[in-house]
Amino acid sequence: MIEIVRQKAGELLNQGKIKGFIAPSRENGHVAPRLFTRVEELSTLNLGDSSSEGDARYPLDKILITLHRKYPDDCFGILVRGCDQRGLYTLYRLNQLNPDRVIEVGIACSPGLAKACECLKPFPDDAVAGDPVAPEGQKAVEMVEDMDMAGRFEFWMDQFSKCVKCYGCRDICPMCFCNECSLECKDLVSKGDLPVDIPVFHLVRAMHMADRCIDCGLCEEACPSDIPLRTLYKKTGRIMDEEFGFTSGINKHEKSPLSIMGPAPDKKGP
Repeated sequence: MIEIVRQKAGELLNQGKIKGFIAPSRENGHVAPRLFTRVEELSTLNLGDSSSEGDARYPLDKILITLHRKYPDDCFGILVRGCDQRGLYTLYRLNQLNPDRVIEVGIACSPGLAKACECLKPFPDDAVAGDPVAPEGQKAVEMVEDMDMAGRFEFWMDQFSKCVKCYGCRDICPMCFCNECSLECKDLVSKGDLPVDIPVFHLVRAMHMADRCIDCGLCEEACPSDIPLRTLYKKTGRIMDEEFGFTSGINKHEKSPLSIMGPAPDKKGP
């Protein structure tokens, strides 16, 4: 699979269609993101795998935002899994990226990685390598949903109490790109206080992620306190689907219902 990606990236560079190609690179035993600008550099290209598949993923979409802001007229290629593409679609919708300046090279995740992530769409729309696998269930969400109200409250308060307010979840999130962050607003979150304001800090972020979260899981991987953030955001995503029939990043052209002003839906009916 990696050779197919290298070949595709090389073709794009040789043909002058892109200024550079964004993907992980393995050098000196470490995997890190890199902007490949020459074909001969592609020998170090990696799919985000260190010791196992997908264990060295990076927020490539976020790196692309930085490049796009500095070089708005240039086109870049980028390696995408299903979640990365959902991120691009969301960033297109939020006018953070110009789709005419992005060329995606997609790969499908293996059944093992899809199961570990409990991913609803573990493949991009057009994968150049890998075979699409069936979506997985969301056992982590269902486990919490099976608790009674008191049990859920105790579970989340216990998890949130471990937070050290390192902002790792926000900083690594490809959907967090605001110049001013509400999590640093003293009227919402007290500055310098630990433990963090419970549950305001995490619920504010969950609310902002409701129509943005692409379920990449990087927030949970970055959390030094092992808070199950992915479960929290999967739940907000499930609510968006149940209430509005909307899942972030699935449809390239669909607008978020939260961006459309209008009366609240009447659940009681006529």
